[in-house]
Amino acid sequence: MNVELSAVDKIYARTRALDRVTLSLPPGQIVAILGSNGAGKTTLLRCLAGLIRPDRGEVTYDGEHYSVGNLNLRRRLVFLPDFPPHFSNESVLRSLGLMLRIYEADGDDAPEQVIHWLKAFELLHLAEAPVESLSRGQAYKVALIPLLIIDPELWLLDEPLASGMDPHGLSLFKAAARAAAARGRTILYTTQVLEAAERFSDRVCILHQGEVRIFDTLQNLRDRVTDHGDGVLASVLASLHET
Repeated sequence: MNVELSAVDKIYARTRALDRVTLSLPPGQIVAILGSNGAGKTTLLRCLAGLIRPDRGEVTYDGEHYSVGNLNLRRRLVFLPDFPPHFSNESVLRSLGLMLRIYEADGDDAPEQVIHWLKAFELLHLAEAPVESLSRGQAYKVALIPLLIIDPELWLLDEPLASGMDPHGLSLFKAAARAAAARGRTILYTTQVLEAAERFSDRVCILHQGEVRIFDTLQNLRDRVTDHGDGVLASVLASLHET
């Protein structure tokens, strides 16, 4: 899936959350969206997910304009906010089943895949527990399982590296995301952690006050920075502040 944003603006009251954002996101890459609080990271993801409409500009997928009413296109992407919604009063298994049914991913092999991922994330013993009884990290793992089974063409994840998952869960997530990118999926995630983005991304998009200040590969950024003892991205950000 080729994702295109063209001169996208989003304004809340007097705040311009996105300012003429233009991006071209080819398939098969992991893209980190970096920025401080209020930079526009979550707004960008919500525009891509169709949860909010840009005030100006357009978002297209393979040249097709996106709308929440287009179910075929909608099922080609999954958005996970920083606190993913759940069927909180339901058990883990029931919640997973409902999510998979929404995406029509509850085929014959779904139960086997659910069990596989529950075991992998060390959640099998909680399969009958209410989702509302889980810790934040456990609940995020549960939210990841439908995404991994659905295998959408576009992953939209808000702060997955600050989700409360334990190191084992984070390692599984990163391995699954890297494997998905190798299959041609696009993984787009937000973070404020420079070191994490530097270790887990192919491209970096730096937002500042709603503007795209940098969108480039990590290798190109490394080539631009002569002294990056404190990290490539830290040096790049420092150079931005100097201009």
